[in-house]
Amino acid sequence: MQGYGSVVSNRAGPVGPFPDDLDAAEYDRLRRRVLWKLPTGLYLLGSRAGQRRNLMTLNWAMQVSVDPKYLAVSVEHSAVTHGLIAEGGCFSVALVAREDREVVRRFVKPAEHDAEAHTLGGVGYRDGLSGAPIPELAVGYLDCGLRHSLDLGSHSMFVGEVLDAGFADGGETVPVLRTEDTRMNYGG
Repeated sequence: MQGYGSVVSNRAGPVGPFPDDLDAAEYDRLRRRVLWKLPTGLYLLGSRAGQRRNLMTLNWAMQVSVDPKYLAVSVEHSAVTHGLIAEGGCFSVALVAREDREVVRRFVKPAEHDAEAHTLGGVGYRDGLSGAPIPELAVGYLDCGLRHSLDLGSHSMFVGEVLDAGFADGGETVPVLRTEDTRMNYGG
């Protein structure tokens, strides 16, 4: 078994640990390329606390329980959405059509909320059963009430129970956006 150095997370450079006999920067690039090959979707994550709402681009989402139906998302601590989910206790995950790939770029930073027009980042939304916003362009959605959270270093994993789910008209047959369909490599 190879030995591993003790280099820890440094956002300005490569993130360890690294095998002792390999160049840290080269190994970090290799590891990122392998991780990027994991098939993941690219979604819009809705959050709400009181009258504050946000949509953000996310690629870390997955079903983690069958009974009850739990969905987990991983959100960076510094993200506006992190605070909204922790405070508001709800989130939604919207599936985006592959042809709408450019829309996710609008949500890599906090979205401008126009409460009167009912838009986030210029995209119309409705409030789900949980209160979290669901964008009108969603081809499918999962609306969740927060049940658990876990601190995972730079991110928290939020686990929500699916309270409502559905497809837009014809949405079930629409190809959905995946990370590999864009030049993005991370959302969360």
